[in-house]
Amino acid sequence: MQFEPNYIYHIYNRGNNKQLIFFNDENYLFFLRKIRKELLPHFSFLAYCLMPNHFHFLVQVKDVSHSSDDFKSSDDFSKIISNKIAILLRSYTRAINNQENRTGSLFQQKTKAKCLNDYYSSMNEYVTACFYYIHQNPIHAQLVKKIEDWKYSSFLDYANLRNGTLCDHELALEIINFDEINFLEHSRSILNEKYLKGIWM
Repeated sequence: MQFEPNYIYHIYNRGNNKQLIFFNDENYLFFLRKIRKELLPHFSFLAYCLMPNHFHFLVQVKDVSHSSDDFKSSDDFSKIISNKIAILLRSYTRAINNQENRTGSLFQQKTKAKCLNDYYSSMNEYVTACFYYIHQNPIHAQLVKKIEDWKYSSFLDYANLRNGTLCDHELALEIINFDEINFLEHSRSILNEKYLKGIWM
């Protein structure tokens, strides 16, 4: 994975062979704590959703000057961040393998990171589509009837139904085309297929 400071990425992975990666509420909470430890120093989170067998992050890479790690090139920078993602997934896998008395990989081998800055003048539209898509995931998977019924996404925070602190709300308002007053209505709208196709590797 290649990462550049201040660029925006849709990061995602799923269980190996589409297997479950979260088995109970504590698993979701443990994963979120790991995200804070390993990724938050390097990413500003715009949105996230944890699903039973996969996850989505929408993030902006923090500026080089905000990193505490010493690196000499953009390749070093990418390696550091990629390694942090790998540490997150490895440590979580160890915990789940111990919990479930299993062995082997839990996630697919390669985590995907689609850079949404590639679209230049249309970047905001792609970022906005990704933002809403991530929050609509539980509806599309028929896990809940209403978006607000799914606990493990950033939707509740943006809807002012929870005071979550993982996502940078001020940054999201600068980047994403969403109306706070009509947020609930817009979150349930049908998304443009053109932009949805562009948020994947």
